Amino acid sequence: MRAAVVTFPGSNCDRDLAVAFEAAGFEVHRVWHRDTELPQGLDVIGLPGGFSFGDYLRCGAIAGNAPICREVAAFAGRGGHVLGICNGFQVLTETGLLPGALMRNANLHFICKPVRLRVESDESPYTGAYGKGAEITIPIAHHDGNFQADAETLARLEGEGRVAFRYVDNPNGSAADIAGIFSENRRVLGMMPHPERAIDPVHGGTDGSALFRGLADAFVAA
Repeated sequence: MRAAVVTFPGSNCDRDLAVAFEAAGFEVHRVWHRDTELPQGLDVIGLPGGFSFGDYLRCGAIAGNAPICREVAAFAGRGGHVLGICNGFQVLTETGLLPGALMRNANLHFICKPVRLRVESDESPYTGAYGKGAEITIPIAHHDGNFQADAETLARLEGEGRVAFRYVDNPNGSAADIAGIFSENRRVLGMMPHPERAIDPVHGGTDGSALFRGLADAFVAA
């Protein structure tokens, strides 16, 4: 199994994400935002958290136009799996791979703490190891994590079962308590909480490890 983790100027969770993939058994390749090609034979691409390009213009906007993101979009278009966490989620909305937008937190403050999530769908390799309805604890660390979309988009996400995770106690004002969503084929996942920061007991919990383990198991089974 092969994974790639993209690094942008300002990324600060790229190493954490690489370690999480490696712990689940992936061979990890590191990719720079100016690269114009991806490694061959990839199973999944990870877009990490952080503050790409200092969050200038708006979060994820400049990174979403980086040369490598054209290749990420093409990879997703061929049915590839892409995981965007925090700033990576913002990048996915900027590229159009996921709908909606991540706005300033409702309280206008940066929030960094563990939060409870409810798994809303287990019909994806990312969430299959949890089971629908499971409650897990995953840390957040964001200033612009307030997911918003128009009423039609929200209805489509709900109707198609594309809400992956929901906040049990909404920390940022996200519409319908949404913490993460899938693409139509459920191979692209964007989420604001950081599962890569919850894969080892020294992190204070290991609830994030099932996401990476479930993804790995799905590739092995295939």
